[in-house]
Amino acid sequence: MAKKLHGLGRGLDSLLPETEETWGTSVREISVDEIDPNPDQPRRTFDEEGISQLAQSVRDQGILQPLLVAPSENGRYRIIAGERRYRASRAAGMDTVPCIVRDLDVIKQMEIALIENMQREDLNPLEAAQGVKALMQQCGYTQEKVSARLGKSRPAVANLLRLLTLPPEVTDLLRQGLLSAGHARVLAGLESDERKISLARKTVADGLSVRALEQLAAEQKNVRPAEKHRKELPAELKELEERLLEKTGMRSTLTGSVNKGKIVLQYGTRDELERLYELLERLN
Repeated sequence: MAKKLHGLGRGLDSLLPETEETWGTSVREISVDEIDPNPDQPRRTFDEEGISQLAQSVRDQGILQPLLVAPSENGRYRIIAGERRYRASRAAGMDTVPCIVRDLDVIKQMEIALIENMQREDLNPLEAAQGVKALMQQCGYTQEKVSARLGKSRPAVANLLRLLTLPPEVTDLLRQGLLSAGHARVLAGLESDERKISLARKTVADGLSVRALEQLAAEQKNVRPAEKHRKELPAELKELEERLLEKTGMRSTLTGSVNKGKIVLQYGTRDELERLYELLERLN
């Protein structure tokens, strides 16, 4: 009976069908100098203290779980899963690391890298959101497909994508860990960037809990009528907002009813605007 790839996270068994060769002879010692990080790695920041602690563990016990790598150009290998172990091994002065070599296409590599990282609680929610967006854009996935592949609910995937609509000042606070993912979800539901920034600053300054922020956002007297009305949108329009975000990657604001209303798409970069042009060209 073959062993499973423990530690890679739920959902990977479907991406890496288990075989009798999964372990044993398929585990190879590969020089750390022949291994390259994955440029599509969703995790962009690594906790240096955590890497140092893992490096000490590597010195004491070695690598307990092999890295998963794919053949690359010029006889080199690209990391699919295990970049923290790779970094810790280099810090520990290891010459080689145990690896499982699998020849996987780019889509599978992206899926595995994202799934492994999303199983770790310290993954920055923005990095997770950017990873999900990359899967959708580069692999043509819908929110439903992403949720199925990652073992996440569709609302959870939609909430992640909403984080990408936050203004830069708020996302910086999120990256620094001064705001939690829960705080960010509350702020993403607000209409104006000014209110998002104002409440984000207050949350950090006063140490507000997510519940306290929710109450403050609901109680503020200067909430725009449109925001009050948005809370009463029919289910069909809420679904349409999610579909617009899914298809365009741009935040949408719907007002009105199923019979008459207005749709506003917001873009934050030139790339987003050009992507909208491309989508319109495909419709033609």
